[in-house]
Amino acid sequence: MKLSVVIPVYNERRTIEEILRRVQSVDLEKEIVLVDDASSDGTREFLMELAAEAQERPTAPILQGCYDLPTQNLKLCFMPENGGKGAAIRHGFKQATGDVVVVQDADLEYDPAEYVQLLAPIEQGKADVVFGSRFLSGPHRVLFFWHYVGNKLLTLLSNMTTNLNLTDMETCYKMFRREVLQAVTLEEDRFGFEPEVTAKIARGGFRVYEIPISYNGRTYAEGKKINWKDGFRALWCIFKYGMLRR
Repeated sequence: MKLSVVIPVYNERRTIEEILRRVQSVDLEKEIVLVDDASSDGTREFLMELAAEAQERPTAPILQGCYDLPTQNLKLCFMPENGGKGAAIRHGFKQATGDVVVVQDADLEYDPAEYVQLLAPIEQGKADVVFGSRFLSGPHRVLFFWHYVGNKLLTLLSNMTTNLNLTDMETCYKMFRREVLQAVTLEEDRFGFEPEVTAKIARGGFRVYEIPISYNGRTYAEGKKINWKDGFRALWCIFKYGMLRR
């Protein structure tokens, strides 16, 4: 199976080169679809240089559109303005051509070497969607207690509306057969993507597996972006897509 790795990126200049190296080093047939969500910290300029090199021309002011770098199995997409993580993911999904699609954050919190474990239930014909759970048995960096409580609460409320028994609804690592993504219509622009896609997968009756993954969380000083406002939005999305849209 060909794997499409969709990487939404916003202001990750410190980690962007390393995450690309790690994803490219995974020994699977794959393509990388990287979507820059109008970064302003030098990330966009770095990616523009890569795109210009692929076009075999001097650096040009690439502001939007997608550019193929076939020698690196990489497609670079530039959003015209900041639309949020969910918007960037939707754009990446539209560009993906693989049999299976996975979301990869650019901040080094998740390890691309674990794609193989995530892919196994799909390859074996057991699953349509696989969630990588940070709360099963994988090693993880010890950080914020209240973030942990918030994640568990959101997962519990999501499970109550979807009748799934997930341990980590908010995980970044969600892997889908591409047919699943073609069967659902996504709307959320920011971090509401997680409860929305979970609710719509549950409503579609797709087979869901969970696999333990490692997690190297980062602090706000290190660039973490999610905040309490996103937590309240997640609550609204659980109610909206889990109950109102039944």
